[in-house]
Amino acid sequence: MMPQQQPPSLWRQILRQNFRELESLAHFLELNQEQRDQLLSKPGFSINVPLRLAEKMQQTSLDDHLLKQFLPSKEETTISPAFVSDPVSDGCFRKGPKLLHKYDGRALLVCTSACAMHCRYCFRQNFDYDREDKSFDEEIKLVAADSSITELILSGGDPLSLSDQLLQNLFDKIQLIPHIKRLRFHTRFPIGIPERIDEAFIRLISSLKIQVWFVIHVNHANELDEEIFSRLKDLQKIGCIILNQSVLLKGINDDVTSLKMLFETLVNHGVLPYYLHQLDRVQGAAHFEVETNKGMWLIKELAKQLPGYAIPKYVREVAGESNKTPILF
Repeated sequence: MMPQQQPPSLWRQILRQNFRELESLAHFLELNQEQRDQLLSKPGFSINVPLRLAEKMQQTSLDDHLLKQFLPSKEETTISPAFVSDPVSDGCFRKGPKLLHKYDGRALLVCTSACAMHCRYCFRQNFDYDREDKSFDEEIKLVAADSSITELILSGGDPLSLSDQLLQNLFDKIQLIPHIKRLRFHTRFPIGIPERIDEAFIRLISSLKIQVWFVIHVNHANELDEEIFSRLKDLQKIGCIILNQSVLLKGINDDVTSLKMLFETLVNHGVLPYYLHQLDRVQGAAHFEVETNKGMWLIKELAKQLPGYAIPKYVREVAGESNKTPILF
Protein backbone atom coordinates (compact mmCIF):
# COMPACT_ATOMS: atom_id res chain seq x y z
CA MET A 1 0.00 0.00 0.00
CA MET A 2 1.29 3.44 -0.91
CA PRO A 3 1.88 5.75 2.12
CA GLN A 4 -0.88 8.29 2.52
CA GLN A 5 0.21 11.74 1.40
CA GLN A 6 0.08 14.33 4.15
CA PRO A 7 -1.91 17.51 3.47
CA PRO A 8 0.20 20.66 3.11
CA SER A 9 0.83 22.67 6.25
CA LEU A 10 -1.45 25.61 6.87
CA TRP A 11 1.37 28.07 6.20
CA ARG A 12 1.99 26.52 2.79
CA GLN A 13 -1.70 26.80 1.93
CA ILE A 14 -1.58 30.47 2.90
CA LEU A 15 1.60 31.01 0.88
CA ARG A 16 -0.27 29.84 -2.23
CA GLN A 17 -2.63 32.78 -1.81
CA ASN A 18 0.18 35.29 -2.43
CA PHE A 19 -0.37 37.78 -5.23
CA ARG A 20 2.09 37.00 -8.03
CA GLU A 21 0.50 38.92 -10.90
CA LEU A 22 0.26 42.70 -11.18
CA GLU A 23 -3.25 42.61 -12.60
CA SER A 24 -4.69 40.55 -9.76
CA LEU A 25 -3.08 42.76 -7.10
CA ALA A 26 -4.18 45.96 -8.87
CA HIS A 27 -7.72 44.59 -9.07
CA PHE A 28 -7.69 43.67 -5.37
CA LEU A 29 -6.53 47.20 -4.50
CA GLU A 30 -9.16 48.72 -6.82
CA LEU A 31 -6.60 50.78 -8.73
CA ASN A 32 -7.92 52.76 -11.68
CA GLN A 33 -6.38 52.74 -15.12
CA GLU A 34 -4.43 55.96 -14.58
CA GLN A 35 -2.82 54.43 -11.49
CA ARG A 36 -2.09 51.16 -13.27
CA ASP A 37 -0.35 53.06 -16.04
CA GLN A 38 2.25 54.22 -13.50
CA LEU A 39 3.22 50.63 -12.77
CA LEU A 40 5.67 48.30 -14.45
CA SER A 41 3.66 45.54 -16.08
CA LYS A 42 6.62 43.21 -16.70
CA PRO A 43 9.19 43.85 -13.95
CA GLY A 44 12.50 42.02 -14.01
CA PHE A 45 12.00 41.11 -10.35
CA SER A 46 8.76 39.21 -9.97
CA ILE A 47 5.83 40.31 -7.80
CA ASN A 48 5.18 38.35 -4.61
CA VAL A 49 2.86 39.84 -1.97
CA PRO A 50 1.19 37.93 0.91
CA LEU A 51 -2.56 38.38 1.21
CA ARG A 52 -2.10 39.49 4.85
CA LEU A 53 -0.05 42.49 3.74
CA ALA A 54 -2.29 43.30 0.77
CA GLU A 55 -5.26 43.45 3.13
CA LYS A 56 -3.44 46.13 5.15
CA MET A 57 -2.84 48.34 2.11
CA GLN A 58 -5.02 51.34 1.39
CA GLN A 59 -7.25 50.64 -1.58
CA THR A 60 -7.67 53.02 -4.56
CA SER A 61 -4.32 54.72 -3.81
CA LEU A 62 -0.67 54.33 -4.75
CA ASP A 63 0.41 56.44 -1.78
CA ASP A 64 0.49 53.72 0.86
CA HIS A 65 3.43 52.84 3.13
CA LEU A 66 3.10 49.12 2.46
CA LEU A 67 2.07 49.12 -1.16
CA LYS A 68 5.08 51.15 -2.28
CA GLN A 69 7.41 48.48 -0.88
CA PHE A 70 5.96 45.75 -3.08
CA LEU A 71 4.33 47.24 -6.18
CA PRO A 72 6.69 47.69 -9.18
CA SER A 73 6.83 51.32 -10.28
CA LYS A 74 8.05 52.54 -13.67
CA GLU A 75 10.70 54.38 -11.65
CA GLU A 76 12.50 51.02 -11.47
CA THR A 77 13.53 51.52 -15.10
CA THR A 78 15.50 54.69 -14.29
CA ILE A 79 19.19 54.09 -14.93
CA SER A 80 21.58 55.37 -12.26
CA PRO A 81 25.28 54.47 -12.54
CA ALA A 82 25.63 54.24 -8.75
CA PHE A 83 22.97 51.53 -8.57
CA VAL A 84 24.23 48.09 -9.57
CA SER A 85 23.13 44.46 -9.61
CA ASP A 86 25.28 43.41 -6.62
CA PRO A 87 25.56 46.47 -4.37
CA VAL A 88 27.10 44.64 -1.40
CA SER A 89 29.52 42.52 -3.48
CA ASP A 90 28.13 39.20 -2.29
CA GLY A 91 29.93 37.51 -5.16
CA CYS A 92 33.33 38.48 -3.76
CA PHE A 93 32.68 36.72 -0.45
CA ARG A 94 31.29 33.44 -1.73
CA LYS A 95 33.17 30.53 -0.18
CA GLY A 96 30.81 27.89 -1.55
CA PRO A 97 27.69 27.83 -3.74
CA LYS A 98 25.56 28.99 -0.79
CA LEU A 99 28.08 30.24 1.77
CA LEU A 100 29.13 33.88 2.29
CA HIS A 101 31.91 34.77 4.70
CA LYS A 102 32.27 38.54 5.05
CA TYR A 103 32.84 39.18 8.74
CA ASP A 104 35.07 37.57 11.36
CA GLY A 105 33.29 34.97 13.46
CA ARG A 106 30.16 34.82 11.31
CA ALA A 107 29.21 33.07 8.10
CA LEU A 108 25.96 33.32 6.16
CA LEU A 109 24.18 30.43 4.49
CA VAL A 110 22.00 31.46 1.55
CA CYS A 111 19.49 28.69 2.15
CA THR A 112 17.05 29.30 -0.69
CA SER A 113 15.85 31.77 -3.32
CA ALA A 114 12.26 31.40 -2.09
CA CYS A 115 10.78 34.14 0.07
CA ALA A 116 7.45 35.03 1.65
CA MET A 117 7.46 38.33 -0.26
CA HIS A 118 9.48 40.32 -2.79
CA CYS A 119 10.50 43.78 -1.63
CA ARG A 120 11.26 46.08 -4.56
CA TYR A 121 14.51 47.29 -2.94
CA CYS A 122 15.84 43.78 -2.19
CA PHE A 123 19.65 43.86 -2.52
CA ARG A 124 19.77 40.15 -3.33
CA GLN A 125 17.18 40.14 -6.13
CA ASN A 126 19.92 39.41 -8.71
CA PHE A 127 21.80 36.81 -6.67
CA ASP A 128 22.84 33.72 -8.62
CA TYR A 129 21.01 31.17 -6.49
CA ASP A 130 21.91 27.50 -6.73
CA ARG A 131 18.44 25.95 -6.73
CA GLU A 132 19.28 22.28 -6.73
CA ASP A 133 21.14 20.96 -3.71
CA LYS A 134 19.41 21.42 -0.35
CA SER A 135 21.79 19.19 1.58
CA PHE A 136 24.25 22.07 2.22
CA ASP A 137 26.98 19.45 2.69
CA GLU A 138 29.70 21.49 0.99
CA GLU A 139 28.89 24.59 3.03
CA ILE A 140 28.72 22.65 6.29
CA LYS A 141 32.17 21.16 5.63
CA LEU A 142 33.59 24.65 5.04
CA VAL A 143 32.09 25.96 8.28
CA ALA A 144 33.27 22.90 10.23
CA ALA A 145 36.81 23.41 8.94
CA ASP A 146 36.99 27.01 10.20
CA SER A 147 36.98 27.13 13.99
CA SER A 148 36.92 30.96 13.95
CA ILE A 149 33.24 30.84 12.90
CA THR A 150 31.08 30.81 16.02
CA GLU A 151 27.81 32.04 14.49
CA LEU A 152 25.93 30.78 11.45
CA ILE A 153 23.35 33.05 9.84
CA LEU A 154 20.53 31.48 7.83
CA SER A 155 19.32 33.83 5.10
CA GLY A 156 18.14 33.72 1.51
CA GLY A 157 15.53 34.38 0.16
CA ASP A 158 14.07 33.38 3.47
CA PRO A 159 15.20 30.33 5.47
CA LEU A 160 11.66 29.79 6.77
CA SER A 161 10.67 28.93 3.20
CA LEU A 162 12.35 25.58 3.80
CA SER A 163 10.28 22.71 5.12
CA ASP A 164 10.64 21.59 8.71
CA GLN A 165 12.26 18.38 7.48
CA LEU A 166 14.93 20.24 5.51
CA LEU A 167 15.55 22.52 8.48
CA GLN A 168 15.82 19.52 10.81
CA ASN A 169 18.39 17.91 8.51
CA LEU A 170 20.36 21.16 8.46
CA PHE A 171 20.16 21.61 12.23
CA ASP A 172 21.41 18.07 12.81
CA LYS A 173 24.55 18.89 10.82
CA ILE A 174 25.09 22.29 12.42
CA GLN A 175 24.89 20.90 15.94
CA LEU A 176 27.74 18.50 15.19
CA ILE A 177 30.06 21.51 14.75
CA PRO A 178 31.38 22.26 18.25
CA HIS A 179 32.52 25.84 17.55
CA ILE A 180 29.06 27.02 16.38
CA LYS A 181 27.55 28.67 19.45
CA ARG A 182 24.80 30.77 17.86
CA LEU A 183 22.30 30.28 15.06
CA ARG A 184 20.68 33.36 13.57
CA PHE A 185 17.67 33.53 11.25
CA HIS A 186 17.16 36.52 8.96
CA THR A 187 13.48 36.36 8.07
CA ARG A 188 10.52 38.37 6.84
CA PHE A 189 8.24 35.34 6.90
CA PRO A 190 6.54 36.09 10.26
CA ILE A 191 5.46 39.49 8.91
CA GLY A 192 3.67 38.10 5.87
CA ILE A 193 2.75 34.60 7.01
CA PRO A 194 3.07 34.35 10.82
CA GLU A 195 1.37 30.95 10.63
CA ARG A 196 4.82 29.62 9.69
CA ILE A 197 5.64 29.80 13.41
CA ASP A 198 3.39 26.86 14.23
CA GLU A 199 3.62 24.20 16.93
CA ALA A 200 5.80 21.93 14.81
CA PHE A 201 8.27 24.74 14.15
CA ILE A 202 8.38 25.68 17.83
CA ARG A 203 9.17 22.04 18.70
CA LEU A 204 11.90 22.05 16.08
CA ILE A 205 13.55 25.20 17.41
CA SER A 206 13.12 23.99 21.02
CA SER A 207 15.23 20.94 20.17
CA LEU A 208 18.29 23.06 19.39
CA LYS A 209 21.04 23.10 21.99
CA ILE A 210 22.61 26.37 20.83
CA GLN A 211 21.37 29.94 21.27
CA VAL A 212 18.92 30.99 18.56
CA TRP A 213 18.39 34.55 17.36
CA PHE A 214 15.73 35.82 14.97
CA VAL A 215 16.25 39.07 13.08
CA ILE A 216 12.97 40.06 11.49
CA HIS A 217 12.57 42.81 8.89
CA VAL A 218 9.86 45.45 9.37
CA ASN A 219 9.92 48.96 7.89
CA HIS A 220 6.60 50.40 9.01
CA ALA A 221 4.30 49.80 11.97
CA ASN A 222 1.37 49.15 9.62
CA GLU A 223 2.99 45.82 8.72
CA LEU A 224 2.46 44.56 12.28
CA ASP A 225 -0.52 43.07 14.11
CA GLU A 226 -1.32 41.09 17.25
CA GLU A 227 -1.16 37.71 15.49
CA ILE A 228 2.41 38.44 14.43
CA PHE A 229 3.44 39.40 17.95
CA SER A 230 1.68 36.35 19.39
CA ARG A 231 3.75 34.06 17.14
CA LEU A 232 6.95 35.93 17.96
CA LYS A 233 6.10 35.60 21.65
CA ASP A 234 5.99 31.82 21.18
CA LEU A 235 9.62 32.02 20.04
CA GLN A 236 10.56 34.27 22.93
CA LYS A 237 9.03 31.80 25.39
CA ILE A 238 11.49 29.11 24.31
CA GLY A 239 14.48 31.44 24.71
CA CYS A 240 14.88 32.95 21.26
CA ILE A 241 16.12 36.54 21.09
CA ILE A 242 14.29 38.68 18.54
CA LEU A 243 15.69 41.79 16.87
CA ASN A 244 14.41 43.89 13.98
CA GLN A 245 16.17 45.51 11.08
CA SER A 246 14.63 48.17 8.87
CA VAL A 247 15.63 49.92 5.67
CA LEU A 248 15.27 53.70 5.47
CA LEU A 249 12.96 54.23 2.48
CA LYS A 250 11.87 57.46 0.83
CA GLY A 251 8.15 58.11 1.15
CA ILE A 252 7.67 55.07 3.37
CA ASN A 253 9.40 55.60 6.71
CA ASP A 254 11.63 58.66 6.28
CA ASP A 255 9.86 60.73 8.92
CA VAL A 256 10.05 60.88 12.71
CA THR A 257 6.42 59.88 13.25
CA SER A 258 6.67 56.65 11.23
CA LEU A 259 9.96 55.53 12.74
CA LYS A 260 8.95 56.41 16.29
CA MET A 261 5.70 54.45 15.93
CA LEU A 262 7.58 51.47 14.51
CA PHE A 263 10.30 51.36 17.16
CA GLU A 264 7.88 51.93 20.06
CA THR A 265 5.57 49.20 18.79
CA LEU A 266 8.48 46.78 18.58
CA VAL A 267 9.92 47.45 22.03
CA ASN A 268 6.43 47.31 23.56
CA HIS A 269 6.42 43.67 22.46
CA GLY A 270 9.98 42.87 23.48
CA VAL A 271 11.55 43.16 20.01
CA LEU A 272 14.67 45.33 19.93
CA PRO A 273 15.39 47.61 16.94
CA TYR A 274 18.79 46.44 15.71
CA TYR A 275 19.70 48.21 12.47
CA LEU A 276 18.27 51.02 10.39
CA HIS A 277 19.97 50.40 7.04
CA GLN A 278 20.87 53.04 4.54
CA LEU A 279 19.51 51.67 1.26
CA ASP A 280 21.78 49.22 -0.54
CA ARG A 281 22.13 50.67 -4.03
CA VAL A 282 20.62 47.85 -6.02
CA GLN A 283 19.69 48.51 -9.63
CA GLY A 284 16.14 49.84 -9.96
CA ALA A 285 15.81 51.13 -6.38
CA ALA A 286 17.15 54.69 -6.71
CA HIS A 287 13.70 56.18 -6.04
CA PHE A 288 13.80 54.69 -2.51
CA GLU A 289 17.05 56.38 -1.45
CA VAL A 290 17.06 58.88 1.42
CA GLU A 291 20.02 61.22 1.86
CA THR A 292 22.24 60.30 4.81
CA ASN A 293 22.00 63.85 6.20
CA LYS A 294 18.28 63.31 6.61
CA GLY A 295 18.84 59.88 8.10
CA MET A 296 21.21 61.32 10.70
CA TRP A 297 18.72 64.05 11.53
CA LEU A 298 15.98 61.45 12.00
CA ILE A 299 18.11 59.42 14.43
CA LYS A 300 19.01 62.57 16.35
CA GLU A 301 15.34 63.54 16.68
CA LEU A 302 14.34 60.03 17.71
CA ALA A 303 17.02 60.02 20.39
CA LYS A 304 15.23 62.95 22.02
CA GLN A 305 11.96 61.03 22.20
CA LEU A 306 12.82 57.37 22.79
CA PRO A 307 14.92 55.38 25.27
CA GLY A 308 18.32 54.30 24.02
CA TYR A 309 17.34 50.65 23.59
CA ALA A 310 14.61 51.72 21.13
CA ILE A 311 17.07 53.45 18.77
CA PRO A 312 18.66 51.17 16.15
CA LYS A 313 22.15 51.65 14.81
CA TYR A 314 22.02 53.65 11.58
CA VAL A 315 24.40 51.81 9.23
CA ARG A 316 25.35 51.16 5.66
CA GLU A 317 27.11 48.18 4.17
CA VAL A 318 30.38 49.04 2.47
CA ALA A 319 31.76 46.17 0.42
CA GLY A 320 35.07 44.95 1.83
CA GLU A 321 34.72 46.58 5.24
CA SER A 322 35.10 44.29 8.28
CA ASN A 323 31.72 45.28 9.72
CA LYS A 324 28.59 47.32 9.05
CA THR A 325 29.65 50.98 8.82
CA PRO A 326 27.89 53.24 11.35
CA ILE A 327 26.49 56.52 10.05
CA LEU A 328 26.95 58.84 12.99
CA PHE A 329 25.02 61.96 13.86
